[in-house]
Amino acid sequence: MTVQRLILASGSPRRRELLQQVGLSFEVVVADVDESVLPGEAPADYVLRLAQLKARCGFQPQSITLGADTTVCIDDEIIGKPCGQKDGIALLQRLSGRRHEVMTAVAAYDGVALESCVVVSAVYFRPISLSEAQDYWATGEGADKAGGYGIQGIGGIFVERLEGSYSAVVGLPLEQTEQLLRKLKFDTWSMRLGVRK
Repeated sequence: MTVQRLILASGSPRRRELLQQVGLSFEVVVADVDESVLPGEAPADYVLRLAQLKARCGFQPQSITLGADTTVCIDDEIIGKPCGQKDGIALLQRLSGRRHEVMTAVAAYDGVALESCVVVSAVYFRPISLSEAQDYWATGEGADKAGGYGIQGIGGIFVERLEGSYSAVVGLPLEQTEQLLRKLKFDTWSMRLGVRK
């Protein structure tokens, strides 16, 4: 029997919107995991570990669970969510006129098999003045986002160029998520078409 129950182990509204965008029905279970970086942990290893941990923690029987995590890196340093106004403005100033990487890992778990990958995208920001960084922070948009900005919102005005996956930068790489689900024999098209095979 084909499993047709999908769980998203994330409280992110952006990830929910992306899954809905591609026609999938799912339940949300927020996986409460420690997101601390381990000593010496590389950014790609960090996001992969958290995505896998979230998928395992959010798992329920007779389902496939998706876990994901996103981080921003500049100069090989993990940049998390800003710790207040001063930090948020400083982050934007650091990203101003520069290239940074956004790493998003996604993991799919069916209780036995765990499939996962890391998608790396390069984002190039145009120069951002101090007053513009302050005004952006005042919108509140960047306060809860890795790197202090949201590419799918007002923050998109800073993006000069993107190399890689737009959906991964938002929080869930759609093409890779589809492939991981298919590897675990999850029939995404039956779900989209409302057919049980």
